Amino acid sequence: MAEADELRALLGRVPSGVAVVTVDANGQRLGLTVGTLVGLSLDPPLVGFSVSRQAALHELLRDAGGCAVSLLAAGQEALAEHFARGVPPIGMWQEIAVEPSAGAPLLAGALGWLECSVRDELAAGTHTFFVCAVERAVVGVEALGLVRVRGGFRPA
Repeated sequence: MAEADELRALLGRVPSGVAVVTVDANGQRLGLTVGTLVGLSLDPPLVGFSVSRQAALHELLRDAGGCAVSLLAAGQEALAEHFARGVPPIGMWQEIAVEPSAGAPLLAGALGWLECSVRDELAAGTHTFFVCAVERAVVGVEALGLVRVRGGFRPA
């Protein structure tokens, strides 16, 4: 079986899009940077991403039953870092610009947003892979996307 360090080093060479998954579970809002967002189906519209079972977002996502996904644009590296660090909930949303939303927060300046409902879960090692039905997709700013490659963020 491959070693975790070897796998991380190899997969780190392949650029992955950067998104922030946000939830609002009865007023408790949280966000997490992910590099695992994938389109699964156009009919029905489905996306998926993995979340560590130890992440605070994991159980909140289950409780909320849905989420928003902000696909980050080049220049939003600070947002990616902010939501990747595990900022305590009390400081998570300080000075973070959001778009109007009836549900989970949508990060301002993103390439676009997906508003989703959780459709299924799959245990995957230390993570859970969430399959989400896309209820609404909105195009945001016209810009290059933000990707993570070789341990850093770069424009796509």
